[in-house]
Amino acid sequence: MRLDLLRPGLRRITAPNPSPMTFTGTQTYLLGDGEVVVIDPGPAQAAHLSAILDALAPGERITRILVTHSHLDHSPLAARLSDATGAIVHAAGPSDWGRRPVMQDLAASGLIGGGEGVDAAFSPHEAVADGDTLVGPWGRIEVLETPGHMANHLSFAWDDALFSGDLVMGWSTSLVSPPDGDMTAFMASVARLGSLEDKYVFYPGHGDPLHDPAHRCAELISHRKGREAQILKALRDRAPATADQLARQIYTDVAPALLPAAARNVLAHLIDLSERGHIRGDGPITEHTAFALA
Repeated sequence: MRLDLLRPGLRRITAPNPSPMTFTGTQTYLLGDGEVVVIDPGPAQAAHLSAILDALAPGERITRILVTHSHLDHSPLAARLSDATGAIVHAAGPSDWGRRPVMQDLAASGLIGGGEGVDAAFSPHEAVADGDTLVGPWGRIEVLETPGHMANHLSFAWDDALFSGDLVMGWSTSLVSPPDGDMTAFMASVARLGSLEDKYVFYPGHGDPLHDPAHRCAELISHRKGREAQILKALRDRAPATADQLARQIYTDVAPALLPAAARNVLAHLIDLSERGHIRGDGPITEHTAFALA
């Protein structure tokens, strides 16, 4: 695994877990020299753990581990890395933290997982919340709550760098898979990051740094609004319809293996549209609910 020096005080290691969901792999960031902060330790792979430890210079030690969110490609290595180094793990909360009531009801109905998979065992040593700061030899890290891709998703601002996890990436749009993904929260979080002062370079969980993040955030919002328009048109043409039926109608260029993830994205839009009064379901919202225009 290659160690990339992105700028003074910032190193990156890409985990060996490439896939249609993770692109070239999950990116682990090391901040600081001497006393080091790790952002997103990654999947539970012994080779990746060794790569992180081998990246340390003589005398360096990891004292903090920050987790943007607890999908299986981002958080599972946190516990093993903490055991190896004594570092404190910080995150918003466990994997069921922060869900809105509609998502809590979905989870209670049995809808779980989806996409990258949820690290159900994850629990940080210390919870951090919006506006919190961590200060140390590495400088000052500010915590931003950015739910949407997952309810417990955080972003971290450090100097003129912002670590955007899986919320804002350049290579792909973010998967929004209920009950952990929430389209209402996603749109608000992307708009928030897009409105930040333009000094930031975004370092995502997958793919290259974003040097014009406001433009990328605008693209992501436009893409979602376009998908919303497709769903509304499909419901005008054929209703009632479930998330799965709509995904098969709309995602005509997607490989069959990715259609379940596409259906989760559609369900996220349907929940958002339903809460905004544009559509209605034929009963309590589940993955099998059929929707029609209101």
